[in-house]
Amino acid sequence: METQILVQESILKQETNVRITPPLAPAIVNITAIERLELTRIGKSLRKQYGTYENPEYIETLHLNAYKILPERIARQLMRMGSDFSAAQYGAVVFKGLVDVDQDALGPTPPSWRELNPEKVIEYGFISSLMHGAVPSKPVEYFAQRKGGGLMHAIIPDMNMAYSQTGSGSRTELFVHTEDAFLFNAADFLSFLYLRNEEEVPSMLYSIRSHGRPGDMLKPLFEPIYKCPKDANYSHEEAVGEGINTSILYGNPEAPFIRFDAAEQIYNQEAGQSPEALENLKTFWNEARGLIYDSFIPEAGDLIFVNNHLCAHGRNAFVAGFRNENGTMVPCERRLMLRMMSKTSLIHIQSVAHPENPYMVMEEHYGKVYPPVTTTSSIQE
Repeated sequence: METQILVQESILKQETNVRITPPLAPAIVNITAIERLELTRIGKSLRKQYGTYENPEYIETLHLNAYKILPERIARQLMRMGSDFSAAQYGAVVFKGLVDVDQDALGPTPPSWRELNPEKVIEYGFISSLMHGAVPSKPVEYFAQRKGGGLMHAIIPDMNMAYSQTGSGSRTELFVHTEDAFLFNAADFLSFLYLRNEEEVPSMLYSIRSHGRPGDMLKPLFEPIYKCPKDANYSHEEAVGEGINTSILYGNPEAPFIRFDAAEQIYNQEAGQSPEALENLKTFWNEARGLIYDSFIPEAGDLIFVNNHLCAHGRNAFVAGFRNENGTMVPCERRLMLRMMSKTSLIHIQSVAHPENPYMVMEEHYGKVYPPVTTTSSIQE
């Protein structure tokens, strides 16, 4: 018995000492024509059966539908993301050519998300939600984002917000960030389905796993000394918030999660960081910037799936509605992307959820909850 224990300890020690090459890029899954055809059929079938991806009957049975009808290869890839947080897991997967996009049916890109006809993207909403269901996680909406705005958001360049650090911006680089870094209950998983990217804007991804195991440079980020104002969607008075301090890294010290927003925590001069916190952030950012993956230019039909606790996202600056052809800027349809967010546990967010809608997170800033409002979502118990 003693010999067996010694052997087991020796094996464990060997496994612990194995050097894992830090992942520097997301996995890229090339969807086959057969899989794409099947997903198109699934989207149309679910629309006929349920009408909308926000139908309570559909959301309640989301996981069952995901496992029954998604192509198995895709479902397995997503299931792995729900349980693999290891040193080898980048935290994002690119599904190349996931869906066919009928550009004529989509019509011209509207001036902003407010003018988008939701009927034109219902089938894409079903497909996106199935991807989250396979993790498994449930799509949720955040009152902090468009006062809810439904389970799926269209991200469209808005000329009035061109220089903002938001999804509606374009003329400045959108610094990498984990979604809603100013919340304790931010989304666990994100999906970004590209319907258009004629400007050929590279996507940015950055994984905390790309540093390898935490060393001396990362260790100070576990200290709860950092502030994060609300993002650029808010006025200055609203954004400053309550001044609560949190850590950047949290969870397992050897394989941590990250909560980070470069724009708000480093470049926002009114964030109120202490000299020590700001110095730590700048040191970290100097290394992190060199680990950003920006070699992927999404095309119509591509979907990027992200673990929001491991991987931050952003994009390069671009001129909305124009693409570069041999040095000449040529007009084109503006970028159009669909974002969905999800949580693996509805139970754990109920302390900050709307009392009439368990899928709507009412957290405003690090635990502070918005005053009660009348819910506008179709998903209610």
